[in-house]
Amino acid sequence: MSNTAVEDRHRERTDGWAVPIVTVLGVVAAIAAAFVGSGALGGTPIAEAADGALSADATPVAPAGSAFGIWSVIYVGLAAWALWQFSATARRSPRQRALRPWGLASALLNAGWIWTVQLEWLAVSVVVIVALLAVLIRIMYLLGAPTTGGALETVITDGTFGLYLGWVCVATLANAYAWLSAEGVGLVTEIPVGVVGVVVAAGIGVATAVLSRGRVAPALATAWGLAWIAVGRSAGPFEAAALVWTAGIGAVVVLLAAVLTRARGPRPPASAGPTRRPRTRARRGTPAPTERPRAR
Repeated sequence: MSNTAVEDRHRERTDGWAVPIVTVLGVVAAIAAAFVGSGALGGTPIAEAADGALSADATPVAPAGSAFGIWSVIYVGLAAWALWQFSATARRSPRQRALRPWGLASALLNAGWIWTVQLEWLAVSVVVIVALLAVLIRIMYLLGAPTTGGALETVITDGTFGLYLGWVCVATLANAYAWLSAEGVGLVTEIPVGVVGVVVAAGIGVATAVLSRGRVAPALATAWGLAWIAVGRSAGPFEAAALVWTAGIGAVVVLLAAVLTRARGPRPPASAGPTRRPRTRARRGTPAPTERPRAR
C-alpha cells in the first residue's frame, strides 16, 4: 500500500479538533441567542412579538401555547449532539462529518428566525423558516448513512433532528398563515382555509414518514403539533369542530404512516435488468436435452 493511500485512510479515520470545536461553539452561541430572543430571560416572548402575530389565537392553524414546550427538548438534543462531536466515535464517523455543517446551519437559522420575529420582520421570518426546513430535509437524507455510534448516536442525532424536522413542518405552516394574516389577507382566517392548511401539514407529515422509511421522531413531532392545533381550536376565536377533528385525525394518520412504513421494512433493490435463468450443467448419466426441430 502506498504512503498516499495510508495517509488518506488515516485522514478518513479520525477528524481533527477544529471542526468539532467550531460546531460546538456555533451551536451553543445559536442556542443562547435563541434563548435570549425568545424572551425567556425577560423582554418580549415570541407569542407577544410582532403584535401577537404568532400567538396561540392568531390564526386557525396556530398550535396552543403548550405545544412550544417541544423547543426545550430540541435545544437539549442539539446541545448533546454538539458536545458529542468531541468523542472519538463522532470524529471518525463519515456520517457526522457530513452532518456537522448542516446541523450548525440549522441552529443558526433557528436563532435568526427568532430575531426576525422580534424585529417584526414577518416576511423575512417566513423566508428564514423555509430555509431552515430545507436544511432539515437535507439532514434527514444525510441520516440515511450507516451509524457508527450505536444507540447513543441514534438518540441524540436521529432523535433530535427528527423532532426538529417534524416540528418545523408545522411551524412553517403557522408562520406563513401568521404573516399573511398580519398583511391583511383575511382569507387565511377563514375556517375552511384553516382546514386546508391542516390537511397540507398532515400530508407533509405522511410524505416525510414514507420518504424517511418510517422514522418515528419526525412523525411524533408533527403529530404533536397537529394535536395541539386541535386543542387550540376547541376554544377561542377560531373554535371549530371541523378543525379539531381534522387536526386530530391528521395526527393519528401521520403516526400510522410512520408505523406502517417502518413495519414494511426497506424495499429490496430493483433489478438492473431482466433476470436470466442460471445455466445448469447436465449430470453424468443424464442425457443432454435435445433441441426440437424448427418448423419449416
